[in-house]
Amino acid sequence: MKINQLLRLYEGGQTQFAGIELSNEDLERLTLIGVNFQDSQLIGANLTRAFLTKAILKRANLNRANLTFAKMNQADLEKADLTKANLTGAFLVQAKLVGARLAGANLAHANLRGADLRNANLSAANLQRSNLLEADLRGVNFNWANLQQTRLTGANLRDISFNGTNLQGAFIKEVDLCGANLENVNLSEVRLTGSDLRGANLRGANLAGARLRSVNLEGANLIGANLSQIYLEDANLQSVIVHLPENSHQNNNWFEPYYAT
Repeated sequence: MKINQLLRLYEGGQTQFAGIELSNEDLERLTLIGVNFQDSQLIGANLTRAFLTKAILKRANLNRANLTFAKMNQADLEKADLTKANLTGAFLVQAKLVGARLAGANLAHANLRGADLRNANLSAANLQRSNLLEADLRGVNFNWANLQQTRLTGANLRDISFNGTNLQGAFIKEVDLCGANLENVNLSEVRLTGSDLRGANLRGANLAGARLRSVNLEGANLIGANLSQIYLEDANLQSVIVHLPENSHQNNNWFEPYYAT
């Protein structure tokens, strides 16, 4: 279907376009609020700054699509393929992305507040400075993803995979990371406030310069973690597992926490 024909039908009140073929088409800045593109082909499509509020894109193929600054609040993207798509600055507040494929996608500065991303694949995705406040991230694959300075306050982080994830400078307030596997994760300069990390695996994690305020680390495993310049305030360190590294006799400053006074 040609874009002009699509627009005429939409302006006439039609919103049902399930299964449409729009790969590599230019839909930049178009207003398609509430449109149904379920099971559609939008591979490589240009949707820059498009208005897709409450659009239905379930199982749509948006592989390598350009959705830069697209308005997609409350859109349904369940099981959509957004592999390597560009979602820089996209507005996805309360969007549904359950089971979506976002491997290698660029979501830098995207607003995903309150979005449902359960079981989504975000491996190797770029989420630098994105907003994930109060998002449902249960079962998300964040392996090798970049979450530098990402806001995760109030998000549901249960059963997340963080293998090789970069969380440097992330804002993580009041989240449940009880028993989480954060082995070798980069948490340097992270802001962890009021979070539960009881029994968490932080072996080899980089916590240099991290600020831990009112954090519960009871029983957490910190063997081999980088704790230099860490800041602790009202943290529960009961039964924390910390073993001195083999070269600790050569480096007496491997653990230099700052305590609030």
